[in-house]
Amino acid sequence: MTALVRTVLAALTAALVSIVAPTASPAAAMACATDPATPKRQLRAMWISSVANIDWPSRTGLSASAQQAEFRAWLDLAVQKRMNAVVVQIRPTADAFWPSPYEPWSQWLTGTQGGNPGYDPLAFMVNEAHARNLEFHAWFNPYRVANNDDPSKLVSTHPARQHPDWRFAYGGKLYYNPGIPEVRDFIEDAIMDAVSKYDVDGVHLDDYFYPYPVSGQTIPDSAAYAQYGGSFTNVGDWRRNNVNLLVRELDQRIHAAKPHVSFGISPFGIWRNAATDPLGSRTSGLQSYDAIYADSRQWVKQGWVDYLSPQIYWNIGYSAAAYEVLTAWWSDVVRGTGVQLVVGQAAYRAGASGQDAAWQDPAELSDHLTDNRQHPEVVGDIFFSAKDVKADRIGAITKLVNTHYSRPALLPARGSSAAPSAPALTSAVQGSNGVQLAWTGSGTSYAVYRVAGAQSTADPCFFADARNLITTTRQTSFTDTTAASGSYTYYVTALTGTHQESSPSAGKAVGGGGSAFSVVVDNSDAGFTAGSNWGTSTYSSQLHGIDYRFANPVSASDPAWYQATIPSAGSYRVEVWYPANSGYNSATPYIVAASGGNQTVTVDQRSGGGQWRVLGTYTLAAGTYNVVGVSRWTSTTGYVIADAVRITKT
Repeated sequence: MTALVRTVLAALTAALVSIVAPTASPAAAMACATDPATPKRQLRAMWISSVANIDWPSRTGLSASAQQAEFRAWLDLAVQKRMNAVVVQIRPTADAFWPSPYEPWSQWLTGTQGGNPGYDPLAFMVNEAHARNLEFHAWFNPYRVANNDDPSKLVSTHPARQHPDWRFAYGGKLYYNPGIPEVRDFIEDAIMDAVSKYDVDGVHLDDYFYPYPVSGQTIPDSAAYAQYGGSFTNVGDWRRNNVNLLVRELDQRIHAAKPHVSFGISPFGIWRNAATDPLGSRTSGLQSYDAIYADSRQWVKQGWVDYLSPQIYWNIGYSAAAYEVLTAWWSDVVRGTGVQLVVGQAAYRAGASGQDAAWQDPAELSDHLTDNRQHPEVVGDIFFSAKDVKADRIGAITKLVNTHYSRPALLPARGSSAAPSAPALTSAVQGSNGVQLAWTGSGTSYAVYRVAGAQSTADPCFFADARNLITTTRQTSFTDTTAASGSYTYYVTALTGTHQESSPSAGKAVGGGGSAFSVVVDNSDAGFTAGSNWGTSTYSSQLHGIDYRFANPVSASDPAWYQATIPSAGSYRVEVWYPANSGYNSATPYIVAASGGNQTVTVDQRSGGGQWRVLGTYTLAAGTYNVVGVSRWTSTTGYVIADAVRITKT
């Protein structure tokens, strides 16, 4: 995306309110009193680092199932902390966490560079993140080849061994030479392989460009400068241009291939000091412009990135580089450019031994986010790294989450895609385990709002911040287990993959009557039981919940059962949900344990799927027991399917 387009979009965006209700005009949104502690949109993420097994996998050589279990736990931690994205390192040392035709399998998976882990980690990670409605940003280190300077330790097929002229050793490590055009093309191709093949939401580069300075050593790139330096009379300008070319070309290639994918960089927190350059910040630390040849300010001004996440890893009031000084400076840099500012936060310092006294204060990190509220340009934070979020030393993360992440948040919208149509909230029923909601819509994901009381109209201010937002999901159903007694009105909105939000659905009120009962039992719930002959599938998009069960027909019942607690004897409507497919069974037997004896109803599961289908109304006894079953005993061919049932008192 060109700088001009970004500037125009930014100007249009600035004319509106950044936190806007789905149906509100700008004037209506301005009239809404919003709470800065519950922003509607905010990127909340953590870095999951793979190099040297910092976060994941915890060590090399774990089985595929153990690696997968560990990664699921990191995602569950992100959900628990009400984050909405993860930034995962998938190319840490010129290697790959996917079957790349350009580079070997990463040594951090198996312990041996080039060793196949037995599955596709990137495909697995993207799918698991999306199942939790977390954005997946793929993190690449562009130039680092190895954390040692011995090329013989690289696998024999490694491009850095096959092209020794592409690399140099510096500071005990190996790097690709950024000044060689073939190297730049190769790095871009390696990154674009992942972008083109996987449903990643973002491409992320960290702060490692030219290597950080090592005392007494000089970067050995004089030959490349002599060959490719052209009109550059200063090697520093040439090096910065090499990095700029990589950034600019990646921006162009990513958005040409997938316009919806976000491109972001997390540079060192200081561009230049004001004592060196009047455009710089009031700081006195290392200058990334001069030390590692990263002209991060230009990337913003030229619109070569969608977001920048400077690593502002210093405490408030730090003399050399104060947090509040740098957030103000970076906010000024991005203002009016259309580039989003996301702050890199030093979770690793909070409560860690050897850190300054400020980092022993549980409120330090939380105070950073409070400072961010002064700058509307700051749209979120990324925490380094996952293990430090989990450690929660001195309760710093808990305090931050309680203070700033008490509600979920939508991600900041990207681009200019049209909002989807409003979804239709088809069901909102109070049950024994909460309020069961179901809807239909065309969104990539959905936001669910709960407002106290029975509302006759949808006030735009209901949606102006996140105080009424209870979840986001990629499913079309949700059970609200957090609603206290009383009456509520629910609304659902649809979001695109780049987070443009629809108008809200018509509201549905629940509660207040005290006599309504409905319960949904999904095949993934504790009340479901099935024998070993029942498989698990996610094949059909018409599924309810995260998966469904299937089995071949047989001349024996072997039913899958749905257990429920029926509060009182009476009349109940029984409905079933299943995905339909032409290869499924045309006469699947459903068993209802009615008071007068089991009743069997056959259902043609070849059609009519992806919705609630009424089996009938039955008299049920009170108590906890297997109420509905799906039998395998049918003479017709095709899988019998067990997905979900709903039981409602009539």
